[in-house]
Amino acid sequence: MSNQKSENRIRNNKIRRQKEIRKNILATTMTIGIIIILSLSTSSFMSKAKCNDDNVDYKYYKCIAISSNDTLWSIAQEYMDIDHYRSIDDYIKEVKQMNHLKTDVITYGGYLIIPYYSTVYIG
Repeated sequence: MSNQKSENRIRNNKIRRQKEIRKNILATTMTIGIIIILSLSTSSFMSKAKCNDDNVDYKYYKCIAISSNDTLWSIAQEYMDIDHYRSIDDYIKEVKQMNHLKTDVITYGGYLIIPYYSTVYIG
């Protein structure tokens, strides 16, 4: 009888150890899975962050004197930045609005405030 108790105890201990091993394997697998998921999500956040080495363009305004040959079109061709305006018409529209012009007519000897962009910061 004592021999059978001993065998039952050995069998129960073996079953208990197998359950503990399975539980430890499951816990280890889940931990590794969580670590992989966290590292992938962290790397995806980090990969979206970009170092912008491109120069920053600052918008400035200046006053220019209108010469005898100037038109809004010629001024736009000289000062407009194609990266910031869809068309010359958009630039002219902004110049007209800033200077309260109702038509495209500008007068020799007058002055216009015009926008322009520069990579140099003037503080």
